[in-house]
Amino acid sequence: MEMAVFLLFAALALVSSLVVVLHRNPIYAVMSLVVTFVSIAVMFVLLGAPFLAAVQVLVYTGAILVLFLFVIMLLNVSGDSSRGFDLHKALAAVVAAGFALLLLTLFWGRYHGLDLSPLQESDVALKPLARALLDTYLLPFEIVGLLLLAAVTAATVLARRSQDTSS
Repeated sequence: MEMAVFLLFAALALVSSLVVVLHRNPIYAVMSLVVTFVSIAVMFVLLGAPFLAAVQVLVYTGAILVLFLFVIMLLNVSGDSSRGFDLHKALAAVVAAGFALLLLTLFWGRYHGLDLSPLQESDVALKPLARALLDTYLLPFEIVGLLLLAAVTAATVLARRSQDTSS
């Protein structure tokens, strides 16, 4: 039963992530990203990490994607159906796919044949994660928050500026 649930949500995550990349409408792409994140949260539950699943749903799906959707709607971005073939983008996609394939083969070669033990309770405990986040990595965590705030502010200013000049 567990394998069937895993296969179902893994396939759902793969299909919805392809929709994120391939769909022309950014609103539908963000909604597909919600499905991807929820599918990943189900996989965290199957791995025995319910806290990570809750963080996945609350932080990524609940906060960051709502922020993405807000910025997309604020900028009034619509699907551009006039996009043609761009050689530079196609070349960049091929290079990125090559690097991803190289990384996958390196990881496969390094970890193939290892008997990985199941996760222990200490591997997914909340106390070491909280200690690391609020002790060791507090400054980078706050800097990332400020960068997200600056990005949203800059997008808002640029959207207002372009609306003022087009009127």
